[in-house]
Amino acid sequence: CSAIDACATSNGGCSAKAECRRTTPGNRACVCNAGYTGDGIVCIEINPCLENNGGCDRNAECTQTGPNQAVCNCLKGYSGDGKRCTYINLCSQNNGGCSEFAICNDTELTERTCTCKHNYIGDGFKCRGNIFQELLRDSNTSRFYFHLEALSIRDVAGPGPFTLFVPRTDIINSDPRVKDWIAKGVMAQVLRYHMVGCASLLYNDLTRITNVTSLHGDPIHISYSQNSLVLNNKAEIILSDAVGTNGVIHVINQILVP
Repeated sequence: CSAIDACATSNGGCSAKAECRRTTPGNRACVCNAGYTGDGIVCIEINPCLENNGGCDRNAECTQTGPNQAVCNCLKGYSGDGKRCTYINLCSQNNGGCSEFAICNDTELTERTCTCKHNYIGDGFKCRGNIFQELLRDSNTSRFYFHLEALSIRDVAGPGPFTLFVPRTDIINSDPRVKDWIAKGVMAQVLRYHMVGCASLLYNDLTRITNVTSLHGDPIHISYSQNSLVLNNKAEIILSDAVGTNGVIHVINQILVP
């Protein structure tokens, strides 16, 4: 006589995910493989994510990868190995993408808000100060700013409102008359002829008027035709409506002469 091996056929009736172990002749025990649970006849894959989030951080996602196996990945807005996740302050780098003149406020909901600082206006992503400051920040108008500084002309740093007609930087640099005006001591008058006080006139406002009086005292004639605004029948506005806290800047393609 020979002992009957109960595991010899069909895995002894055990689950395909179980091991059939011979016990006594004609008998066997079914033991679920690692990663599975059950009575051996029926073995179910263990999902570790169903208990205690699989050992992952509460701010992580547990993803089953196999029997009793899982990976942990930190949720959006958090960093770490998944077992430990730390909140990422959205304002900690590059001011959260806000303007350098804005306050970044982290709402801790994977979002942040940008608010322009006091004495600045804008949407928080772009904030503008007074027009004197804005002249320097734009390469098209920075040369005009340096001439104002050189002559200590700071009218447009005041409360305003003001409207500025600023010859583009390359226009000022290439006009030979500028050196003569500086030598003769009349450059301040030329610069003030480009400034209008007591009004912040946007492009649309200028299309409805024909004259404005400059800080120099002389009038500036305005004409509008073929979708162009021209000053003194000569200088065209080529960039418009750069709004600051105390006025507006328009860039022109010629120097105005009183």
